[in-house]
Amino acid sequence: MISLTQDGGLWTVTIDRPDKANSLTPEMLEDLCRIAESAQDARALVLTGTGRVFSAGADLEAARTGLALSPLWERLSGALVRLNGLTIAALNGTAAGGALGMVLACDLRIAVPATKIFYPVMKLGFLPQPSDPARLVALVGPSRAKLILMAGQKIPAEEALAWGLIDRIVPPGDVLSEAQALAADSMGATPEHAAAIKALIR
Repeated sequence: MISLTQDGGLWTVTIDRPDKANSLTPEMLEDLCRIAESAQDARALVLTGTGRVFSAGADLEAARTGLALSPLWERLSGALVRLNGLTIAALNGTAAGGALGMVLACDLRIAVPATKIFYPVMKLGFLPQPSDPARLVALVGPSRAKLILMAGQKIPAEEALAWGLIDRIVPPGDVLSEAQALAADSMGATPEHAAAIKALIR
């Protein structure tokens, strides 16, 4: 349910469980962690999903048995942040709950117009993963982070773009081709050059 394709240095990771809104099981989350941790040589890594939802976060039954509090979420986002290649979240639809952590950890976020962003931790009685609030605040500021984390607001794509939560809205069906276009310069550079520029931005 997690697939990986490699085209030279471009890694494309796809969450493929559309009948369950691409919600993640522990096994799927482990697979994502392993891929992210093994992608040190990737020039660019793209995360996307199948169907109309990027990911609804934790699978409901798995969440009830502890997945919502699993350290795997933090392990995944940390692995993505440490990559020297360009990381792009290519949102084919809504990103919700714990899945938002991997989106926030990416360098760039592009989305189709129907995308919504939300993280209902207040309503569900969970804390967000430790690194997620700081990454969210860095993108949108503290008040807007509270709108998402404390007021439970669902942020549509146009508003998310205006906030800086996503970087570009693309037509449905074009999200992967746009991600590939954004990755082109990194794909043409040496890994050392890309790593040096990323280190300067950090």
